[in-house]
Amino acid sequence: ECTPGTADYDYAKKSLGLTTRWLQRGWERYKQTEGLYGYHQSFFPIVQGCTYPDLRRQAAQMVTDLGAEGNAIGGLAVGEPAEVMYDMIEVVNEILPTDRPRYLMGVGTPANILEAIDRGVDMMDCVMPTRNGRNGMLFTRLGIMNMRNKKWENDFSPLQEDGPSYVDRTYSKAYVRHLFVSQEILAMQIASIHNLAFYLWLVNEARSHIIEGDFKTWKTEMMENVTRRL
Repeated sequence: ECTPGTADYDYAKKSLGLTTRWLQRGWERYKQTEGLYGYHQSFFPIVQGCTYPDLRRQAAQMVTDLGAEGNAIGGLAVGEPAEVMYDMIEVVNEILPTDRPRYLMGVGTPANILEAIDRGVDMMDCVMPTRNGRNGMLFTRLGIMNMRNKKWENDFSPLQEDGPSYVDRTYSKAYVRHLFVSQEILAMQIASIHNLAFYLWLVNEARSHIIEGDFKTWKTEMMENVTRRL
């Protein structure tokens, strides 16, 4: 069970017990099955525990003891402050093995992604690039653009001249704003393609800077950029 980020301790503890029992049953069933059609299937147990360090540590140790091929961190970005989410990631990743993928579920903004990577997260998923894109929010390496703003009405420059997707160079800011104001479905398509391409660019850049050894410096600069409102 994914508990709300504001759940009280007793509820969170009871919920973790429920989750643990389901996990044990699921893990036993997984070990009794074989992948279909010649494919191997992985099982990532999920660490829950809400925003309580002792519950998170308990869950992380139990998950680690299973020895799965990868592990998931769930129950975050569900109402708690971002700093609390980051604290819980740190608590969990002190225990989860470093030689197995760590999958943070349902996160998040570009800033969330950078902070999670900095704390040892390997994998993430989120509806934000497409959901926010459909509502006119474009994430870029220079900041966040609200394409419904009147400031773009007569801006015929490319959506993002050095952007990672063909839509960035094909369509102008004014045209995309016009599509959103006119409620054209193409607006949502362009924004979704742009945001997905930007997210892929962001994590690829993060990987490159980790390899180069200057991730911290790059991240500090990117955090200022990706949180700016254009």
